[in-house]
Parts: sequence; C-alpha cells; structure tokens
Amino acid sequence: MRKAAIWLLAGTSILISGTAMAQDVQPVAPASAADEGGEEGQIVVIGRGETRQVQQISASDIAELAAGTSPLKAIEKLPSVNFQSADPFGAYEWAQRVSIRGFNQNQLGFTLDGIPLGDASYGNVNGLHISRAISSENVGEVRVSQGAGSIGTQATNNLGGTLEFFSRDPSNSFGLHAEGTYGSENTVRLFGRIESGDLGGGVKAYASYVYSDMDKWKGWGSQRTNQANGKIVAPVAAGIRLVGTISYSDRRENDYQDLSLGMIQRLGYDWDNISNNYALAVRIADIANNRGDTGAPVSNAAAGTVYPAPITSVDDAYFDAAGLRRDWLGSFGVEGDTGGLNFALKGYYHNNHGQGLWYTPYVPSPGAGASPISIRTTEYDMDRKGVFGHLTGEIGGNNALTVGAWYENNAFQQARRFYALSSRTEVTRDSLDFQSNPFATQWDYDYTTDTFQYYVQDKLTLGALTLNLGWKGFSVKNQADPNVAGSLASGEIKVTDWFQPTAGFNFRLGSGAELFGGFSQVTRAFTASATTGPFATTQAGFNALLSGSTKLKPEQSDTYELGGRLRSGPFTGSLAGYYVNFRNRLLGVTTGAGIVGNPVTLQNVGDVRSLGFEATGDLRLGSGFGAFVSYSYNDSTYRDDVRNAAGTLLAATKGKTVVDAPKHLLKGELTYDLGGFNARVGANYMSKRYFTYTNDQSVEGRVVVDATLGYKFDLAGRQLEIQANATNLFDKKYISTIGTNGFGNSGDNMTLMVGAPQQFFVTLKAGF
Repeated sequence: MRKAAIWLLAGTSILISGTAMAQDVQPVAPASAADEGGEEGQIVVIGRGETRQVQQISASDIAELAAGTSPLKAIEKLPSVNFQSADPFGAYEWAQRVSIRGFNQNQLGFTLDGIPLGDASYGNVNGLHISRAISSENVGEVRVSQGAGSIGTQATNNLGGTLEFFSRDPSNSFGLHAEGTYGSENTVRLFGRIESGDLGGGVKAYASYVYSDMDKWKGWGSQRTNQANGKIVAPVAAGIRLVGTISYSDRRENDYQDLSLGMIQRLGYDWDNISNNYALAVRIADIANNRGDTGAPVSNAAAGTVYPAPITSVDDAYFDAAGLRRDWLGSFGVEGDTGGLNFALKGYYHNNHGQGLWYTPYVPSPGAGASPISIRTTEYDMDRKGVFGHLTGEIGGNNALTVGAWYENNAFQQARRFYALSSRTEVTRDSLDFQSNPFATQWDYDYTTDTFQYYVQDKLTLGALTLNLGWKGFSVKNQADPNVAGSLASGEIKVTDWFQPTAGFNFRLGSGAELFGGFSQVTRAFTASATTGPFATTQAGFNALLSGSTKLKPEQSDTYELGGRLRSGPFTGSLAGYYVNFRNRLLGVTTGAGIVGNPVTLQNVGDVRSLGFEATGDLRLGSGFGAFVSYSYNDSTYRDDVRNAAGTLLAATKGKTVVDAPKHLLKGELTYDLGGFNARVGANYMSKRYFTYTNDQSVEGRVVVDATLGYKFDLAGRQLEIQANATNLFDKKYISTIGTNGFGNSGDNMTLMVGAPQQFFVTLKAGF
C-alpha cells in the first residue's frame, strides 16, 4: 500500500505541476461564518470546497449553551462525534471523553490556534484539555475533521481526526463584557472581559477572567475553576501582524466514584464517594483489613468483618478523590498574507503542575493513632516549549505550494506518592489542596519527548477541479530516566516515519453541488509516561519491546473518504462515506502464563476495520426558525483475536465491535432567533456501547435533550441579555462515560460514570 501511494503521488505531481506535493493551504486565521458567503446564521458551517469531511461551529453557537460548557460538548451534535461527560457542562476531566468514527481521544489531534494540546486524556502527558487552555467565551471557532485531518496539524497521534480550536480576536472598539450565572447545585460562575479597542496603528488586546464554583450533583465536594486569558494583535506592515496569547488556569475538582453495572443495580445511580462521613470510611477500611481484603495488617479488630449494608466491598465506597491542575500557556508569533505569500511562525510555552488524589484504603497511614487510609497521588509536572510555522506561495496562478514544520521539547515528570492522614477521627488533609511531605514515593520518573514534524502540501486548481496532494513526516524520541525507579522501565524508544501521504479532490458540479474524496495515511507516535505507553511496564518487559518477534510497532491508519455537499437556497447538507483500516493496534497484554507473574506490556494485537457514513443537514426555515440534523452509522470491528507472545488465546475479539463505538448517532436541533428572542432545543441519541473487548458487557442507548431560552434587550447600543438553560431536560437516567478505568476483556468493571440529572441555569450577560 505504501509503495503504491508513493508512486501514485509522485507520478501525479510530476504530471500535473512538477512541484512538491501538498494538501489544502492553511489559513492565517479562521474565517467567520459571515466570510463564507451567506453562511451567517447557520447552526453549523459545512466545509465548502474541502477535500475531506469538515464542519465548523462558531462562537455564537457555543454561547447558546450553558455558560462554561466545554467546546468539546458543543461539537457533540456533529456527525460521528461521540462525546460523554458526567457533569452538565462536559468539563469534568476524569469523565470527559470524545471519540470519532471509533477512534478514542488518544488517537485524535487537538490544537488551539495551532498550539498542540496533546491527546486530551485525564493524565495528559503532552498537553492540556481545551477547557483549561481557553475560556469558552473566548473561543471564536471550532473546526472538526472527522477523518485524519489536515497534514499541517501539530499532532503525532491524529489517526482518526482533528479538532482545531481558534481564539477570538480582540475587538476594534473599547468595551466591557460581563456574565453571571447561577443554577443547580449552587453553581456560581462569573466571567469578565475588557477590550482595549484600537490603541493606535491597529494594536488591540483583551483580558478576561473566570471564577466558577459548583457543588457536585451527587455526593459531596466541589468543582472550582479560576482562569484568565489574554490576547494581543499588532500590525507591523500591510498584511502582517504580531500575535500573542497567554492563559492561566487553576482547576480543582472533587471526583465522582466510578461504578459498575452491578453497583448501579445494587446501589443506584446516585451512589458516590462518602466524603461527608470519614468515620464510616475509616470503619470500612478497618473491616477490609480485618478480612484481608486490602493486604494491610489488622487496624482495629473491634470493627469486625462484616461491611455495613448496603456496602459489600471495600471498593463500594471510597472516602474521596480529586483532580488538581494548574497551567500556564503562552504563545507569540507573526503571521501574514502579503506579496503572494501566506506565512506564520509561532513559539509557545506550557507549564503544568498537577495531582490526582485518591484516599486509598489499601495503604494505611504510618504512625500511632493514624488513619487506616492514606492519600495516593499521581503527580504531573510538565514544561513544554515548541515552535511551528508554514510558508505558502502561488506557482503559475493555479498552484499553491506549502511547506511547514513543528518542533517540541517536552520535559515531563511523573510520580506516585503517598501522604499520611494522622488522625482516625478527623480529616487532616483537604482534597482540594496540593499535597506535600509524602511518607513514601513508589516511583518518580523524568520523561523527555523530542518531536520534529514537517509537511509539504500542494493545492492545484483546474477550473471546477481542485486537487490536494501531500505528505507529512515526523521523528519522535521518548526517553525515561528514573529518580525513584520502583518497578518501572527506563530507556529510550523512537518512532520515525518520514512519509505519511495524503491525496484529495473536490469537484464543483454547479448549482451549489460538489463532490469530494481523499486518502490519508497516518502513524501515531508513542507517549512517554509511567501510566500509559511502552514505559508503563518492568525493565524486562520494556526490553522485550525493542527487538525480536515482540518488537513494538506504532499504530497506523489508512482513511478513505468519498462524499458530496449541496448548497441550495436555505438548505446546506453533506453526505459522506468512509473506510478506515487501523493497523498495529496496541493493547496491554500479559506476556506469558499468568502464574509466572510476567508484567503487562504493550503488544500489537492486530487490526481494526471501520465502515460508515455520515449525513448532515442545515435548513433555515424563515421567520427566525432553523433546523439542524446529523446521522452517523459506524461499524468498527476487531479483525484479530488477542494472543500473548506464546500464542495463547487471551480474548476472542475477532469480529467483535470496538469498545465505546456506538453504531448509531442521531442528533438534531430546532432554533429560533428573531426580535430579540432566541430559543434552542437539541436532542442527542446514542445507541448501545460495549465496554468489554469480547462484547459481553454493554450499556444501552439513550436520548438526552437540552434546551435554551433567551432574550436580548435593546438599550441604545448597550448589550443586555438573559439566558436560561436546561441540561437533560427530561431528567433521563443513563450511563454517560464508559472506560474511565479502562476496558477489560470480559465481565463487569468499575469503569462507568452516570450522566448528570436535570439541571437549570440562568445567565445574565451585559456589555458596552
């Protein structure tokens, strides 16, 4: 396949233009809906002229959702986007999941103004969540490519698509904008932004701040955020400007407890950590120790060996857990479009300090009178710095050639530590504080990742036909060095793939109709971490990955797309089909007989095939009414059984449906916007999902409905708006996120989160 693709691309390039090969040219900044020729007012902008499946949503679309809603939740209505979270805003990070066409978020690319955000996982080892990188009020546009996406994206993991977020530019006029939100679970959210306006010569800037605090909707605890954003633009010549951004985020969230199907049936949807009852948590830990369930010595024989009903296991009720993240993210660069050249060069820096806390009954605190519970942390410290840019020039009037590159150095430290609770009768440490003075460090590693990526792309316009040809390549080196080794691996591993080809076409049929299609081949680099990737094993296990029959290969995907778009009067729609071959799937597998006690290591376990189609329609009905609908069908199946290195069958997965890959997604919205009033009702259907590789366990489908009602007052140029939002309008009980603790081969597991119940919020917006 690769040799055929090389000769096809090389021959086409020589025959057509004799220039380097490429795909579509990257814009300096995203065009607004109004710039797209009559698309203003559409719910979703469907990518006209693109050679692949692309949709965009605007700031106004995000603004209709409850204040503080994650931009990821805003895109869940797009075709093939499977989004899940356990809170009404889609911002709670432990339960936040997004997948596209059967690819999970670790296999998607995420950027903000081109800055790489990593893989959006909870323990993100190479970036940060979009909700921490920028306040939702400052997002100008979100662009979703359901296939492999643009080759110019700063990502080495985008096997299954890209999500590109763009910040809004500062306003030309001085102004203040403020929002206040109050709602269910004592939610308080305050947002303020000041615009400098034109300071002279086109220099303008804004600064914003968010404070948010809400109680958990079940159990006890809070989810708090303090966040600041700033952006400045400064023209330096005709068509050339300097751009700088800065972001600060301090997010502290008490966790919800992971559940199993059995726990939900036995304990109910509202079951959670017992953070209001330390005495009960201590008693449960004592009982578990007395029974030998934790492996810890007896801590209080008088507690007995019988758990208090309805608790039947030490894992039924943990005391507390939390996620703490503090981030700084800044960028500065130049971008321009002048003299026939389009270019950009940007540098960025990201610093992160984080802790994931769990009050564990499995490790007692040391010392006389201390608790049988301790706090276990996974700790994160990250320093990322990088630079990326591109240069585009026209050749012969119908040919646009682009070259681009990206370099990043990521110094990441990860540690597992334990902190003592010195009392059996009172909680001596706050779960929302960063912990210090551990009594034990299980492991502590420095991980270094150096990434270099380049791409070449060529856009050739031949009348109604546009051809995009190109490739990207990268070299990613991961290194692990121990501070406290524990039982984990150190060493070096590298992925180099200098040729990942892509090709596409767009043909305008006239009368607003067009056809598009394309092919992309993508390789995913390894990550460097103690909790995921090739270093998350013993030294012997890691050494086995470097050579011989067990040598680890990077995951790869081939994506084929074919579709059409139609723009006719008030209707805009698209229909696209795809075929994806996902090769060298990685899975943690025990390498040998279980009784030997060999470590779990990453292993290539075969292929995945995905077939599907997506239909999208947007209709402006007149008199302020609009409608949007998307439907996706996806059939993602494993092509091989899972076997260990000795050939022993571990899981009969051949022909089984990929975990967390619903076959059917149907989303729709009805909107109204006229005379100051605006309203929206959106429904989201997702079919059954499996959470075991052998498909013996699943969660049923569900329909969730949200609604918005607002009114904008006309106050002689001053803005005043009141907006009411309802999430889960009909109070549906359902399982939202699956896989929070990973996926097993078979059997029930504590890896589920239930969705938030009906919630109401009111926001007052004012500005001048």
